[in-house]
Amino acid sequence: MSKRNWALIAATLVSIIYGITFTIAKDVMPKYVAPFGFIAMRVGGSVVLFWLVSFFGPKEKIALNDFPRIAAAAFFGVALNMLTFFKGLSYTSPIMGAVLMVTTPMIVLILSAIIMKERMQKRKMFGILLGLAGTMLLILYGADLKIAPKASLGNLLVFINAISYGFYLIIVKKLMDKYNAFTFVKWIYTFGFLMVLPFGWEEFQVINWTIIPTDIYWKIGFVVVFSTFFTYLLNLLSMRELKPTTVAVFIYLQPLFATVFAVSLGKDQLSLIKLLSAVLIFAGVYLVTQKKSTP
Repeated sequence: MSKRNWALIAATLVSIIYGITFTIAKDVMPKYVAPFGFIAMRVGGSVVLFWLVSFFGPKEKIALNDFPRIAAAAFFGVALNMLTFFKGLSYTSPIMGAVLMVTTPMIVLILSAIIMKERMQKRKMFGILLGLAGTMLLILYGADLKIAPKASLGNLLVFINAISYGFYLIIVKKLMDKYNAFTFVKWIYTFGFLMVLPFGWEEFQVINWTIIPTDIYWKIGFVVVFSTFFTYLLNLLSMRELKPTTVAVFIYLQPLFATVFAVSLGKDQLSLIKLLSAVLIFAGVYLVTQKKSTP
C-alpha cells in the first residue's frame, strides 16, 4: 500500500475518533468537569504521553528559529482551538457546533490560497461543496433544535475554533516537511499546556472526584489517549503525504461517524436522508483527495 493511502487511512481514523468524541465529551462536561478544567486534563495528560513516546522516536534537534512556529502551532492547534471548542460546545448544541466545524475545510482552502499561494482547483471546490451539502443534510435532518443557553456565544466560539484549526493545519505543514512528527509534537503540547493552564487550573481544582462514576473516568481517559494523543499523531502523519486542504476535508466525515456511533447505541435510526448525505460526503472527500492526473 502506498504512503498516500496510509495517510488517507490515518485521516479517516481521526474522523472516526472525533465523531465518537462529540458524544463522549458531552457526557463528561459540564456535569462532572467544567470545559476548561477538562482541557487542562486533556492537554496535561497528552504532554506526558508525547514525551514518553519521544524517547523511543528518532533523535532530531530542532533549530531555534523553528520554535516560534512551534509556539504558533501550539496556540492555534492546542490552546485557542481546544478552549474555544469545549467552551463553545458547553454553550451551544452539538448540532450547531458540528455545522460550524465543517466550515474548516473552506477556511483552509481560502487560507492556503492566500498564504501558500495554492491554486483553487474547480474539482476541489466542487468536492468541498458536495461534502458541505451532505454534512448539513446529515446534522440538520430530524434534529432537535431547542434553544441552547448562550447559543450565540457558543456558536461564535466554535467558529473561532474552526478558523484556529485552519491556521494550525497550514502552520504545522512546514514543520512536518522538516522534522519527524515525534520530534516536535511534544513541544507543541508543552507550549499548549502552559497556555491553557491559566484558564483551566481553577476549574480543575474544583472537580469533585468522589462523585465521578467509573464510566466517566473511562470517557475522560478516552478523550486524553485517543481523542488527543492518537488523533494528533495520526493527523501529523497524514499531513506528510496530504495537503492541508485534503486533511481538512475529512472533518466532513465526523458527523457521519458520530451518527453511526449513535445508531449503534440505539440513540438514532438510519433513514434515506442520512444514507443520501453519506453518499454526498464520501463523494466530496473522493473529489478532494484524488490527485490530478498528469498527461
